[in-house]
Parts: sequence; structure tokens; C-alpha cells
Amino acid sequence: MGRMWHSLLLGQWKDLFFWPPVEELIQSRQKEYYDALGKADKNTDSAVFVELMLEIIYDTLKEMSYLDRSTGQVSDHDTDQDKSVNRLIAVLGDEEMSAADIMKKLGLSHRPTFRKNYLSPALESGLVERTIPDKPNSKNQKYRLVK
Repeated sequence: MGRMWHSLLLGQWKDLFFWPPVEELIQSRQKEYYDALGKADKNTDSAVFVELMLEIIYDTLKEMSYLDRSTGQVSDHDTDQDKSVNRLIAVLGDEEMSAADIMKKLGLSHRPTFRKNYLSPALESGLVERTIPDKPNSKNQKYRLVK
């Protein structure tokens, strides 16, 4: 499944929306999702569907600890490293890519900076994985988002 509308639209507002697993929450609430779509279609009013999607997105953010627990608001504490990792994740999408291809799409040319600021934090946080985990230095190594 490609990037869903919420990831693309909301991701332009805040980087953190490029990669939350909202799709998984939708799948876990599939009946409710389709019921809301049906009601919206029947009533020619999308409010019930939009409310459900906002609730699903809110639940995703809570689950991922992106909400300030005291206010319930989206946290604005993205570090430069968070932004770098989010950019890498947005570039990867549903593809498997080599480090060179990722760097090219990000407009980067300095491999040590790419590894330090983008790839290593993404790997360490468990958001990205190697396609050949037992041979991290393989010339055929590619990277993908963790499902």
C-alpha cells in the first residue's frame, strides 16, 4: 500500500506524520472505518468519516508518544536528528533502496554525515532495517522501513 492521504497531507504540515502506522490502526478498526465511509456516503456528509480518521490519527500519536501527556497536544520537540530520520523515512516509502540511492534522493553527497545523522539513528530506533542484516557492509545491502 502506498502512502495514504493523511501521511502526505499532514506530513507537509509536520514531518512526524510521514510515517506513523495509521494504516495498522485503520486495519484494526476496519469495520468502524467502512461503517463511517458508508454513513458519509449515505448522508453526503463526510463529518463522521473525518471524525473517525482524526480519532485514529490521535490514537496513533498517543501510541507513538508524540503527544504531550499534560496538554494532549502534538509535541513540537523535533530535533534535527528527528527531522533527518523523518526525511529518510519519507524518501524510502515502500521501497528497498541502497544507501547511495537514498543519499541521491535526499540530495546528500557526504557518506559519513549521511550515516551519522540519517541512517544510523533510523536503524537504531528500529524504524529502518537492512535487507541483509547478517552482512551490514555488503555491496548489495539495501534498506527498507520496518513493517
